[in-house]
Amino acid sequence: MKLNSLNIKLKRHKKKLGRGIGSGKGKTSGRGHKGQKSRSGVAIKSFEGGQMPLYRRLPKRGFRRFNNIERKSLAIVNIGKVQEVLKSTKSSPNKKVNLEFLKKSRLINKKYNRLKLLGMGDLKEKFDVEVNSISNSAKVKIEKMGGKVTLIK
Repeated sequence: MKLNSLNIKLKRHKKKLGRGIGSGKGKTSGRGHKGQKSRSGVAIKSFEGGQMPLYRRLPKRGFRRFNNIERKSLAIVNIGKVQEVLKSTKSSPNKKVNLEFLKKSRLINKKYNRLKLLGMGDLKEKFDVEVNSISNSAKVKIEKMGGKVTLIK
């Protein structure tokens, strides 16, 4: 004997709603009396009987554009601006430009924790750079002047 050879109906009949009092589900069709939920086409999602809903009780945080707590803030600086800062500050001949140096010189804000260097502007002196990312044009300009580029991950 196999399941596909059985001659039994396994389908349950669904009770038809709203077909008179004698059917057992007539008149109000099991919806109770009056009110929004007794009407058709109404869905009350996340309504908690007037209590403050869960989605409004929880704080807004997570992976939205401006609320991402894991977000790495990237400072984008041009070579020309770095050159101006080096010109204004009288530092030692072995100059090393990195995130901390630019924060101390107030070129970038303290909220940044990554640095990208772009190649806009001209160089007049050589310096070493320690950055997270760098454009090709900036890398070429720095190495042409005799500086060294170090990438941090």
